[in-house]
Amino acid sequence: MAAPLYITDSGRLFHAGLILIVTVGLPARGKTHISRALERYLRWLGVKTRVYSLGDYRRKVLGGAKNVPPDYFATKSPRSEATNALRRRIKNEIEDQIMDFYTVQGGQVVIYDANNGNVKARKECYQKFESKGVHVIFLESICDQEEIITANIRSVKLSSPDYADWDADRAVADYWSRIRDQEQVYDTVTADEGPFIKVMNVGERIEVNKIEGYLQTRCCFFLMNIHTKPRTIYFARSGQSLIEHSYKADSDLSPAGWEYAERMKAAVVSRRKAVREEKKANGEPMNAENPLLIWTSARRRAYHTAWPFVHSGYKVVQKAIMSEINPGVWDGLSTGEAMDLYPDEWDRFLSDPYAHRAPRAESYHDLSVRLEPAIFELERCQDDLLIIGHASVIRCLLAYLVGLPPNEVPAVEIARGDLVEVTPASYGVISRAFHFWSGEGRGDESGLNLYENFAESTSGKGSVLPDSGVNFTADALNMEKEAKEEEEIDKEQKAEYIAKSLKGKILNRLVSSGDGTRSAPHSHLPGLEEDKDKEMESQLEERTTGSDADVDYNSDEVLSESGAEGKQSGSLRGRAMSILEI
Repeated sequence: MAAPLYITDSGRLFHAGLILIVTVGLPARGKTHISRALERYLRWLGVKTRVYSLGDYRRKVLGGAKNVPPDYFATKSPRSEATNALRRRIKNEIEDQIMDFYTVQGGQVVIYDANNGNVKARKECYQKFESKGVHVIFLESICDQEEIITANIRSVKLSSPDYADWDADRAVADYWSRIRDQEQVYDTVTADEGPFIKVMNVGERIEVNKIEGYLQTRCCFFLMNIHTKPRTIYFARSGQSLIEHSYKADSDLSPAGWEYAERMKAAVVSRRKAVREEKKANGEPMNAENPLLIWTSARRRAYHTAWPFVHSGYKVVQKAIMSEINPGVWDGLSTGEAMDLYPDEWDRFLSDPYAHRAPRAESYHDLSVRLEPAIFELERCQDDLLIIGHASVIRCLLAYLVGLPPNEVPAVEIARGDLVEVTPASYGVISRAFHFWSGEGRGDESGLNLYENFAESTSGKGSVLPDSGVNFTADALNMEKEAKEEEEIDKEQKAEYIAKSLKGKILNRLVSSGDGTRSAPHSHLPGLEEDKDKEMESQLEERTTGSDADVDYNSDEVLSESGAEGKQSGSLRGRAMSILEI
């Protein structure tokens, strides 16, 4: 396992040395997306990392496109000496900032986001930094799929200051002309230039040369798992259980928890409809909607919260590694009891909520290590994804996505009843929170959020301040009304479906005579139907009431295979649930 396994106070893994990752590629090839994603991953590993973008710095110095000299991007004709001097000044200034990050700020990895499309420029950069003890790796992004390039231009480049107040089609045409010009003078990286990583079509294929050492190989492994397909990731905590604050009990949902599960499903469906309407209103291309995949932990309160999705035919997968943080000897204790029974442990916990491990418990550091396979699978997933889980797990995953350093994981605040929406973008992620439930289990009498066990109630304790992380609870927009309306629509559709199913069952059990009069059904039919119903109920019972001991921890359990949204599953389980509802 890697994860934040070798964290140091300085943020440096001293055996890895200083590393400069220099991006190479034509415009709109996903270099910025790759750079930001890699920065996010390295920060989560605990490595002090920063992206320096030549384009961003040029915009900071010059402003919008109207301030850029007309020959700044020229390749066919010679540039003026003034333009060349301006380009050298901007390049030298940002490279001086990179060295300052290494020598003054104590950084270890820099991702230099620029085109670097010719051999001469790359050679100068390589010699300049290698002479100062920095190991240089070229990261080339190659893309030959025009639809990916055009989508990248529309989604990223048109929102930059370069094209402020431009007509979209005119801006796309201008950017394509810039790309065509640079294609004529572009040189791909070769083996004699030094170490390189080549990524084809953003993860379709990867090629490496002279990559060695722990940190460099971790970067390669991460780059094999990323993509740029648009998708949205949702997070929500599981519903209230019958026995709260107990890790060992693995209790089922309370009545309020089952109501919460229905409301959550309605909120997710309503929010996805709203996203489609937002895209339509903004004039964005309306492609086929991504299917929605649901992940839960193997704990009862988590995967039972997903049952409304199972009934509607969504694919739901249990992941045993996504169980909440183990509180050890603190299981079932209140804050006062923990302070009285384990005063020394309590003091150590307050001093470092991220790394402290109580007896027979897990720390957030341990949890982050455990979740690494889930993070790589999250990066690979191209569908929209809903993660129904526990506060501690959601904190780790959200901290990774928004780029927080590991020690701030415990400060991420999310309440039961809030839906967090994260949309990966080229320059980071866009995150929003929506409040959909105010019922039982959300908070205590004082308004503080309730958590599954004591070890999860860490926000604001010790050296981690509440405002250092991300407080999704405080920033959540209210969508209770929309969620309730969607739930009523869903109930009406279920009632209609049940009525039709019941009518069909009655008709199937009646056999008409040849003259059109009803006669008793054949004697063997009811027995067969009852046997089938009992068999279905038995199979369903096995899948819904099994304990954690029945879970294969080496694989994920799929509760529903259907990807169709809003329709009853055609599987045996879907038919069994229909019978039980009747």
